[in-house]
Amino acid sequence: MRFLHLGDLHLGKSLGDFDLAEDQEYLLNQLLDIVDEKSVDAVLIAGDVYDKAIPSESATRMLDNFLSRLAEKNIYVYIISGNHDSDERLKYGSRLFEANHIYISTKYEGSLCKETLKKNNEEVDIFLLPFVKASQVRHYLPDEKIESYDDAVRAVIKKADIDRLRCNILVAHQFVAGKSEDPILGGSESLGTQSVGLVEKIGYDCFDGFDYVALGHIHSPQQVGRKEVRYSGSPLKYSLSEVYNEKSVPLITVSGKGKADIELVPVKPMRNMRHLKGKIRELLDKGNITAPEDFIYATLTDEEIVSDAMGVFQQVYPNTVKIDYDNSHTREIEQVDISKIAENRSFDELISDFYRQIYSCEISEEEMDVMRTVAREAGVLHEAD
Repeated sequence: MRFLHLGDLHLGKSLGDFDLAEDQEYLLNQLLDIVDEKSVDAVLIAGDVYDKAIPSESATRMLDNFLSRLAEKNIYVYIISGNHDSDERLKYGSRLFEANHIYISTKYEGSLCKETLKKNNEEVDIFLLPFVKASQVRHYLPDEKIESYDDAVRAVIKKADIDRLRCNILVAHQFVAGKSEDPILGGSESLGTQSVGLVEKIGYDCFDGFDYVALGHIHSPQQVGRKEVRYSGSPLKYSLSEVYNEKSVPLITVSGKGKADIELVPVKPMRNMRHLKGKIRELLDKGNITAPEDFIYATLTDEEIVSDAMGVFQQVYPNTVKIDYDNSHTREIEQVDISKIAENRSFDELISDFYRQIYSCEISEEEMDVMRTVAREAGVLHEAD
């Protein structure tokens, strides 16, 4: 049997001021092509289906179309909620969906949801663990000693009806760590109340009873501990930190107990995300311009501030998301010990120093008046100051 592992679709997400609906539709169509080309039997979606608890109309329409087309192909689908999803909204209509082999689990209510997929003479038990908090598990399992996320997930699995002689797959949305290191973050995750690197993480060894663990929550694709415990990663780049990531989706071929082969199938975005660095004149020189429709993060090394740099850049790269600077002035600021910078300094002195660092000249009285007005409106500066 073949499973396509997806996670962190974040349908409805935007990138700065840019709506990603068209890019996400392009991606979903590509995933449907992969389903056909690779003869996929089932799709696992490991949470954060939507980007917001109250998804946009276009986001719900995209998911509806994606699931409908999978149902038309007679593909089984197993979905859990992530920390971005609304349990009730994602679960709406789930009992009707089951008639088309679409199974949705959005809330832990005392037992781990299990579905069995049968094909020819093969059977695979698929367990669905939506994003769960330790407090939720304590409520349903009061006799268990639960002090952390790890305790909570271990208690859930211990109580579940898992036959270790059978082939088992788990779909989960949690922060899972290896023996000695945490997973590499993509940079665009919102990890909610979890304290990354502290107690609120789960050891991958608690999943030893599963032949494959389809994880969501972390946007960089990677295995955790062993190759069968894997984050699919977000299929699109959602932050500057992911610029150099090569996005893919795991294809898992199961051929009996303990036999899970993994192939990473590349996915290509409609518009890539790139980071450009250099002087603005060089970056926008006709000979250096490539793929102008890509999403661009630009770091300018010009010593002087470029007037309306964003407007100038967007004439060539219309989907420029952000512009910042890396020059002698910004490097000086990075080296300043900010812990003591405000000691015994007036507002005017602080603003004057900052202005001088950025522009290498003195602030005018008119400009200072504007800064004082803004500071008063923000509650930073009071009339007596």
